[in-house]
Amino acid sequence: MQLTLEFGGGLELLCESVKVHNVNVDLPKGVDKLTMRNLLSWVRTNLIKERPEMFMKGESVRPGVLVLVNDCDWELCGQLETTLEEKVVVVFISTLHGG
Repeated sequence: MQLTLEFGGGLELLCESVKVHNVNVDLPKGVDKLTMRNLLSWVRTNLIKERPEMFMKGESVRPGVLVLVNDCDWELCGQLETTLEEKVVVVFISTLHGG
């Protein structure tokens, strides 16, 4: 499944400073629909190059990471159970900044 993933607010530093990733995510065996839970696992394995703990906590994103699915807050879409379709754009933005 082809998706566009965007990282901002400093999260791009965890992905070798690349902000936009056009990716092809294969469905896990035995799964017929790709969910955000599946995608986050895939991102941790395939895109995050350093400090995955800065992006994820358990199976979800860390508090302070805003997630948008086609410009809609994932909290309105079902969070980890949000079903993703072909060509969806998922944006991850850190809202926490050091000072």
